[in-house]
Amino acid sequence: MGDGAAGHRLGGGKRPRLEDVAARVGLSTASVSLVLRGVSGPSERTRQRVLKAAADLGYQVDRTASTLASRRSRLLGVMIDVRSPFHAELVEHLHTAAEEVGYDLVLSTLTRTRDERTAVGTLLAFRSEALILLGPTVPADVLATLDDKAPVIAVGRRIPDAALDVVRAADDDGVGQVVDHLVGLGHREIVYVDGGRGVIATDRRRGYRTAMRRRGLDGHIRILHGDHTEAAGERAVRHLLDAGDLPTAVVAFNDQCAIGVLTALTRAGVTVPGDVSVAGYDDDALSRLSSFNLTTVSQSAREQAQHAVTAAVQRLDRERTEPREVVLPPSLVVRGSTARSA
Repeated sequence: MGDGAAGHRLGGGKRPRLEDVAARVGLSTASVSLVLRGVSGPSERTRQRVLKAAADLGYQVDRTASTLASRRSRLLGVMIDVRSPFHAELVEHLHTAAEEVGYDLVLSTLTRTRDERTAVGTLLAFRSEALILLGPTVPADVLATLDDKAPVIAVGRRIPDAALDVVRAADDDGVGQVVDHLVGLGHREIVYVDGGRGVIATDRRRGYRTAMRRRGLDGHIRILHGDHTEAAGERAVRHLLDAGDLPTAVVAFNDQCAIGVLTALTRAGVTVPGDVSVAGYDDDALSRLSSFNLTTVSQSAREQAQHAVTAAVQRLDRERTEPREVVLPPSLVVRGSTARSA
C-alpha cells in the first residue's frame, strides 16, 4: 500500500495504526515497532524515516500495549496537586530528568475530591515502577507500606526515620532566611500566615519561630491561621485590618498565600512594600510576574526533580537498596515586595 492509500484510509478520522506507519515507509511492522520502542538495531536512516512517517501520520505509541508486552514499563508515577503552581514546575523538570534516563511519567492528580490513596492507586494500576509523590500528607507508616509495592520517593516533605527515599528543601532554614532579610531591613512586627496542618507547614512555622527568637523578637511572634491558597492570604489581611493592627511585614506559607496577602492589602489602599512588606515561599511562576514581583524562597525545583528521578532509578536498578534523605539548601530571592521599614 502506498502513501496515497494510507492517507485515504486515515482520512475518515480513524486513529493511525502501526501498520499504517509500516506501509508509509515500506518496512515490516516488526522493524517499525523496534524503532518506536527505541530498541537498538535499525540504522539511523531507517529510524529517521520511521519517526518522520509516524509524525506525519499522527501515530502515537500505544503505551498500554507496549507495557503489557514487556516486563518493564519504564514508567515513573508522579502524584501532583493540580492546585499547586510549584508542583507543575516540578513535573516539568521531572519529565526532563526522566527522559534523559529512558523513562516516562504517568501523572495522577490530587483535587478537592480526589485523595492521595486514589491517586496512588491509579499510578500502580498503570504499572508505574516507582512512585514520586509530591508533598504527600498520608502517615509515614502508610508510605513505608507502599514502598514495599514500589520504590517511593517523597518530595518536599520531611519523614523522620522513614524507610523510604526523601528529597526536600530545608524549609525551616528557608523561612529563617526570609525573617533574617526582613529584620535586616529594620522590621520587628513580622506576622506569619500559617500553612495549616502537615509536616511541611510545621517545619516552616518552626523556622519562623526559631528565627524570631534568634533575633530577640520573642514578644513579636504572631501566627495567623491559613493554608496554601490565595483566599487564606486574603482572610489573614481582613483579620489584620479589622483588628486595626497592621504589622510592617507579612511572611506567608507559600507564594499563593502571599499573593492573596499582597492583593488584599493593595485593594485596601495599603501600599506594598511602602507600608507593609510581603514575602512568600516556593519561587513559583506567579511570584516572578512583574505585577507581583514577590520576594520569596527558591526550593531548587530542578535539583529536587533530578535527585528524585536519580533516587527512583537507583532503587529500580538495585544500585542502592537503603533509603536516603537528600536535603537541599533553599535560597532567598529578593524582589520588589520587601523594603526597608519606614
